Amino acid sequence: MNGQELVSSSSRQPRTASDANHFVLTFENNRFASELFGQFDQNLKLLEERLGIDARARGNSVVISGDVLATNQARRTLDYLYDKLQKGGTVERSDVEGAIRMAVAADDQLTLPTMERKAKLTMAQISTRKKTIIARTPTQDAYMRALERSELVLGVGPAGTGKTYLAVAHAAQLLERGAVDKIILSRPAVEAGERLGFLPGDMKEKVDPYLRPLYDALYDMMPGDKVERAITAGVIEIAPLAFMRGRTLANAAVILDEAQNTTSMQMKMFLTRLGENSRMIVTGDPSQIDLPRGVKSGLVEALQLLNSVEGISIVRFKDTDVVRHPLVARIVRAYDATYTSSGDGASEDGRQD
Repeated sequence: MNGQELVSSSSRQPRTASDANHFVLTFENNRFASELFGQFDQNLKLLEERLGIDARARGNSVVISGDVLATNQARRTLDYLYDKLQKGGTVERSDVEGAIRMAVAADDQLTLPTMERKAKLTMAQISTRKKTIIARTPTQDAYMRALERSELVLGVGPAGTGKTYLAVAHAAQLLERGAVDKIILSRPAVEAGERLGFLPGDMKEKVDPYLRPLYDALYDMMPGDKVERAITAGVIEIAPLAFMRGRTLANAAVILDEAQNTTSMQMKMFLTRLGENSRMIVTGDPSQIDLPRGVKSGLVEALQLLNSVEGISIVRFKDTDVVRHPLVARIVRAYDATYTSSGDGASEDGRQD
């Protein structure tokens, strides 16, 4: 190695040796270094796999070799994760994956206004009393920042990108801050119409199965007893889309999920419910439309009509933003490629034929 090994003397980022593509990072806290590298150095192996570098642990140090750009991305990734550990956080495989994506995106200079070329990674986050969620992809970062600044946000893209989960997290954060008085969660109850009458039970029992993903996200963000009390008190309201008609939703965080299954009239009706001091979030996947043939999706139309409307943010997720099991992203790509090559892709209204 050319140059003298430099040791970090504080909680700031570790310093590097002089050789640009071969250097040593040393972390002064042995326990944090061990957690950072992962069991059997699995986190370092992930860095090697994703960035094409060589990363070898030596006690509380790691020797990094490889392409100049990739090794600097590795340094920023490890720096960010070490800082996370010092602040009381944990480092899981998903955290490493996310930090790598963000480090690469910062150098790629993606067309995202929130991305800046910095020596140190900065990621958007949503904090509730129970959980803190940190962006794991550049698009998630843009989405989370859009949720903060815009009154109406449309988040669209494939399953597993976190668009609904992050929307519910943001709503829970607003409620805990006192920025809104209630959360309203809505979804088209069945595929095209909202024919609930044949289902057994009262309205809540009829609708609950369709809204289960929203419930799951809520319980992730807030203690279960608080969620139950909030639902009972009407602070959290779960309602099918049809029940939004005629209302003005003020002082509320309002989420419409599975919006690709709304008709044009349903979408217009929902969007015009926005009242004073409210935030509205619309999520959906235009490639998964279940409406009858010939019925245009309200989400697809809204994306066209609202693209340049001031005060509205539209964030589009891709298969590269999938943050579930890595296989999910590959499955999404396989289906997309099949539809594209066979000519059986999405029809004009966005529905898969």
